Amino acid sequence: MPTISFRINNDLKKKMDELSYINWSEIIRMKIEEVIEEEERKKGRKKDLRRIKEASIKSYEYFSNYGGKKSEETIREWRDRNWQ
Repeated sequence: MPTISFRINNDLKKKMDELSYINWSEIIRMKIEEVIEEEERKKGRKKDLRRIKEASIKSYEYFSNYGGKKSEETIREWRDRNWQ
């Protein structure tokens, strides 16, 4: 297994030494794996242009159905109707 090294400041090293029962190498390995997995997930995500287009059309339809009002105005109307 390859070995890597890195630097940390003295305060952090002292705190790690106080918690000597923790396997710091394992913690660092786990975190590196976590970051790599997240980055690979990000790379694997591709924009679904069809779904984006559909969402855009629906958004426009909703906007048109409510007379082009701002969302605050529409919410106020709904609240007013429900409290009468």
